[in-house]
Amino acid sequence: MGGESLTAAVRSGDVKAVTALLDAGGDPDAVDDRGTPALCLAVDGFDLATVEVLMRHARLDRVVDGRTPLLRAVDRGACDIVNALINHGAQLWHKDREGRDALALARSWHETGAVAELRRRSGAAGTVRRETVRDEHGVSVEELTLGGLTVRTGHSAILTALEPRYGIRTSFTELLSRALAVPDVDHEIWWVTTDVLQQRRDRATWDMSAALRDRQDPLERYFGAEVLRLFNLFDYSDEAPFDAPLVDLFLPWAAREPDPRVLRPLTAGLSGALDPRAEPPLHDLARHADSRVRGWAVFGLRYGVDAGRRDALATVLACTRDAAAEVRRGACAALVSAPADCEVSDALAACLTDETEDVRVTAAVQLALRDDPRGDEILAALDANDVEGPYFGQLYDVGRHRRKTDAAAPR
Repeated sequence: MGGESLTAAVRSGDVKAVTALLDAGGDPDAVDDRGTPALCLAVDGFDLATVEVLMRHARLDRVVDGRTPLLRAVDRGACDIVNALINHGAQLWHKDREGRDALALARSWHETGAVAELRRRSGAAGTVRRETVRDEHGVSVEELTLGGLTVRTGHSAILTALEPRYGIRTSFTELLSRALAVPDVDHEIWWVTTDVLQQRRDRATWDMSAALRDRQDPLERYFGAEVLRLFNLFDYSDEAPFDAPLVDLFLPWAAREPDPRVLRPLTAGLSGALDPRAEPPLHDLARHADSRVRGWAVFGLRYGVDAGRRDALATVLACTRDAAAEVRRGACAALVSAPADCEVSDALAACLTDETEDVRVTAAVQLALRDDPRGDEILAALDANDVEGPYFGQLYDVGRHRRKTDAAAPR
């Protein structure tokens, strides 16, 4: 039912239409006029949102042209799609026509290099067109096009993420080398390599990461700081064993660190540490020249605001007037537990005319949670029932607050 409509919607990237067609009984395994299943079309289009909808219904291990959707995603260098398919149950043991499973295919691309392999497959000798693609979290990857073929430079990240699933423990030095091969610290290889290391939770990894703080190369220092930050961030034990050691390391390191890229994970680490020593430097970091450093500092100061510390509140209020929209939005969000006084409410109200929608909406939400109606017009213009919308969670919080308030009102 609706096979042509479904594949057309997939090709156009219309995830809402894809969802509606599936809900109406559309065949999730529908193929186009070339016999390519809808799921494979979404993989070819690097369309994670559509893949996530289709994979709930489609056959994940269907072989087309000698490849499953997972092998197709590995071939394309689509790390986010590879992770989504595996987490949803795609099998790792399938092999392509050359006898390579997902790990071997990813390693082949990693060792050959994406540009060299793209040239080999396309047979073209022209200029490779490059485009940087960023996801909603700011993680980047390059998209390469040559001779009608397009891949992304996610193969090394895919290899790194797959190795633990195959029982392979890649050395710290090798993982550091893979990250350093890409100077952009926002590239997904940096996230995957540091994430793999933080999952080890061993003293050796902690010590090797800490030792990088004295390296001359700021990229090496960044790598060490990020691994240590993630150690603490993803520790869910009641004892919080990494808080104090992390603050011991990060306080003197942040005080002398000249590179803003390295200061970002250092500030993020201090912001997430449940240690009172971490808060004082956040006030100065909230005035740093780098907006991402300022944003992390504001995030950490929310604990001081929650605890009623006036100095933390003053710094966050000042940041509602920051030059960077992401800092202004973060400052508005950090005021969620601020005292119910006019100074805070007026600062939020001043953000209702901000040039950036995200800031306006966040300010309006915070006002609504304080039972201040000045932002209601902004909220009324949004669809609180759009579960895919960017503000669904915030609008849900407002609705829940108002229902509780109404229920508690005297009858």
